[in-house]
Amino acid sequence: MSTAADPLRRVRVERTGPGRFEIVNVRGARLAIGTGDTDDFTPIELLLGAVGGCSAIDVDILTTRRSEPEVFGVDVTGMKIRNDGGNQLDDIELTFHVRFPAGPEGDAARNVLPKAVRRSHDQLCTVSRTVELGAPVTVTVDPPV
Repeated sequence: MSTAADPLRRVRVERTGPGRFEIVNVRGARLAIGTGDTDDFTPIELLLGAVGGCSAIDVDILTTRRSEPEVFGVDVTGMKIRNDGGNQLDDIELTFHVRFPAGPEGDAARNVLPKAVRRSHDQLCTVSRTVELGAPVTVTVDPPV
């Protein structure tokens, strides 16, 4: 299992049928993915979910120290485009929909919400920062052909 002291993160992708796969984490959880022909998530939906989920967790931690939200959701969109370099996702946008109860605790959470969203984007969210900054992706075949 990965810990803060161990920076390596990993999952395994296993084929379960034609155009269908499962992502398995080191704790044994499984998530079905596919091509979009079924109800399974597509890889693009997972990427959008990872960006939104990462920021949602950050913002939740920072705001719920003050108050529990009545509503908390994040819409995440992106445009799939094709250009001379191939396919990519562009114009990824997150829209937070958060409502806190009336009262001093809710006021404190509302006050910190914009700062929490900005801090997640600028510093905390590993996923969106990696997408924005870019990271090398190395692909190999084992055993070599």
